[in-house]
Amino acid sequence: MNIVVCIKQVPDTQEVRLDPVTHTLKREGVKAMINPFDLYALEEGLRVKDARGGEVTVLSMGPPQAEEALREAMGYGADAAVLLSDKKFAGADTWATALTLAKAIEKLGAVDLIFTGKQAIDGDTAQVGPMLAAILNIPYAAWARKLSFGADGALQVERLLDHGYDAVELKLPALITVVKEINEPRVPSFKAKLRAKKETIPVWGLEDLGLAEAEVGLNGSFTQVIKVFPPPARGKSEVWTGVAAELAGRLWQRLKVMSKGIGE
Repeated sequence: MNIVVCIKQVPDTQEVRLDPVTHTLKREGVKAMINPFDLYALEEGLRVKDARGGEVTVLSMGPPQAEEALREAMGYGADAAVLLSDKKFAGADTWATALTLAKAIEKLGAVDLIFTGKQAIDGDTAQVGPMLAAILNIPYAAWARKLSFGADGALQVERLLDHGYDAVELKLPALITVVKEINEPRVPSFKAKLRAKKETIPVWGLEDLGLAEAEVGLNGSFTQVIKVFPPPARGKSEVWTGVAAELAGRLWQRLKVMSKGIGE
């Protein structure tokens, strides 16, 4: 079984910086990590491989430094990796990103199963996975919390909902986005990490994927961030110190005054 896991290298949440001109995240030179939800996607891909055989290829679109994330993923046990990196890919929205990933998957050939995390922690849109499936014209299930295969090879998926779950069945090839409840990521093996350091990771750009400049990056994006600003201040704050009983009485008096003002 040929499995592709799409991962994203995201900025460390402590070091997020924005480009004042393009209003997109500045990734170059910023400490980064694999998107946490993608680690669950990688683990599920590896579990399917362990149970049913095949290979796992990790795929990522990003600047050259995203190669670090791919090598880290190979340290978990992925067999191969491909980096999609081209300055013309910069600033892509979810659609342009999904299209670029789709072309790379088509270039890889006969893929049976694609995994992604439910969303990336930098954008939080949860759109790339479903869009990728739509472009590839394959079925998908989002928010998967459990997978199993039927006797006929069909994929059975339990999808996490707000108040429980539902169950769906898909024919392969298919795409699955996973939630953290699906598994517990394994610890990278020392042997795999050594192998990952020595592997040559191919880098595919615009020409390799047969795309036009108008289809990728900011040029190919249907949406664009036009303004970035901090949330407005919520007003003045006070810090009270003292004995709990005294503070409780003080708070009660303040709440009575506030409620009277609202009533008026």
